[in-house]
Order: sequence, then C-alpha cells, then structure tokens
Amino acid sequence: MKLYRNFTSQEEIDYQYNVAVSEPDIQPYVEMFIGGSEKARKELDCILDVRFGPTVDETVDIFPAKQPDAPIIVYIHGGYWHSLSSKEFSVVATGPNAHGFTVVLPNYSLCPKVTITEITRQNRAFIAWLYRKARKFSGNPERIFVCGHSAGGHQVGMLSATDWSGEYGLPENIIKGGIPISGLFDLLPFRYSWLQPKLQLSCEVIQQQSPLFNIPAKGPPLLISVGEKESAEFHRQAADYLTAWRAQNLCGELFVQPNKNHFTSIEGLIDANSTFCQSMIDFTKECEKQ
Repeated sequence: MKLYRNFTSQEEIDYQYNVAVSEPDIQPYVEMFIGGSEKARKELDCILDVRFGPTVDETVDIFPAKQPDAPIIVYIHGGYWHSLSSKEFSVVATGPNAHGFTVVLPNYSLCPKVTITEITRQNRAFIAWLYRKARKFSGNPERIFVCGHSAGGHQVGMLSATDWSGEYGLPENIIKGGIPISGLFDLLPFRYSWLQPKLQLSCEVIQQQSPLFNIPAKGPPLLISVGEKESAEFHRQAADYLTAWRAQNLCGELFVQPNKNHFTSIEGLIDANSTFCQSMIDFTKECEKQ
C-alpha cells in the first residue's frame, strides 16, 4: 500500500527527509553554525532578544545596516519545526550585512509545544511588527525580503501566501521577494515520517499549512534554492512548488547550488563574495525594480 506518492513505508520517506542521518558526520556543520554565530554576534553590530510578541519565544535578533533606509533580510531558521533557535544561525547575517542589509532573525515556538499553524501565526505577526519598527534599526519597511532554510523555507512560502491587506491592514506587497532554501512546501509526507509524533499533523493542518496547496493569486517574486546533493524529494519539493507558483503567473526561479547538501545550502550566506550570496543580492535588486 502506498503511503505517499510511490513510498510504501516510513523508512523510505525517512531516507529522503531525515537529513541528520543522511550525512556521516554532522559535527563540522554544528561547529560552523554555533561557533560562527557566536563570532558573528561578537563582531557585528547587533541588538539581541528584542521581544515582538507576547510569548517568551517571540524574540528577534537584529543586525542593523550601517546606513539608514537599508533593505531588510528576514532569515527564518530551520530545524523541522521542532528544534534549534535563531541563535544558532546568527552567522547567516554576515554576508547580507556586508552588502548593506539590515538582517533580522526572528525566533519562534517549537512543536510539539505549539502547532505549525501557531509557528506561522508568530512569523506573520513578526512581519507586521517589523513593518512598524524597521526604521528604528536602519531598515526600510518598504524593502523587506524573507529568506528561510528547510522549515524556515516552508515559512517563506506561508508568508508569501498571506493576505497582508485583508488580515493585517498592511500593504499587500509588504514582502518584496522570497528566498526559500531547501524548503518544505508539501507537508503530507511528514505525516508518515519519524516527525509525526512531534508535529501531530492532521489533514486540516496539512491542507492549510502546505505552501504547495496555498498558492496565492498575487505574491512576491521567489528565488527557490536547493543544494545539488540534497535528496530527490528536496529537489521534487522545490520543482513542484516552482511549477505551481508559475502556474498562477507568479514570478519564480530555481537556483540549484552546485555540490551543496542540506547543511551547506545556506553556507553561501556566510560569505559576502559567494556565488549564492551575490545571486541573492542581485535578486533583491531586480525585485525592487518591479
């Protein structure tokens, strides 16, 4: 019996998505992110643990640009909705900040304490907060771009599908561009995976919280990225989402990063001179011309 697409067992699905066991040694990546993030917080101007919502988890770390009126990169961390925090990813501010961006890293509550629906609500509330507060840390609220990795890429998709005008009274184009990296746009396989006890996905949540099933009539341009060495399902998720996005006559492009796996697909953000960082900066400039 098929569980999902052509997968007949949890083991087959886990093989595609459980990135923690797909690499023989993840310790170098842990050191790169944790050590690099501690270094970034010491070396870059930053304002830490600013509260944006009512719960203890709703805080943001801000890396202001040196000049006022700067474009803003929002970076939403991954961790399959149940692990990690914004603190482990301060290092990704390094590249965009060197290009004159204010970089903000919101934190959010994790499953199973909350649902994915609540995670989306918190990140939407953060964007509304950011729009009103951006000028206090050198940012221009009319120049907001959203980037995220893995589960954070899922959140980029949900933010890009938000009715900002109807639900928040904000400009419908508040997000000028989205950059989901190694994103998860179809939640259905995770109901049959090792993650289900933590995520507790229902049919309703899968339908309402899968970006693939919630393509908006209007949305920002997207730069969808995936590492060349990621599993077939990560490539399939990116391709299917891009196809659905373009089917609504929305702008989107795919950037496959050569020789990158799930962990190193955000490595380019650390180096201001990397091909991926430069491509992202070029993308934001093109978005602002539209």
